Amino acid sequence: MIRMLGLVGLVVALAVVGLLVKKQLTTPVAPAVSVEGAGTLGAPASNPRQAQEQFKQSLDAAMQQPRPMPDEAK
Repeated sequence: MIRMLGLVGLVVALAVVGLLVKKQLTTPVAPAVSVEGAGTLGAPASNPRQAQEQFKQSLDAAMQQPRPMPDEAK
């Protein structure tokens, strides 16, 4: 009886995982866009040199932003 219950539990868990995998594979994925950089998005770069330069500029801009400091604990 206990083996039967274990087998049924295993089959149910396998069915749930199968459904989740099927849902994950059929759901279209939206491209990741940061909220901060959403206003600076332009046309895609036409060559790799432009893409590299655009990435470097974005990285430099992100590094210039001050990091938020937590409040001092009292």
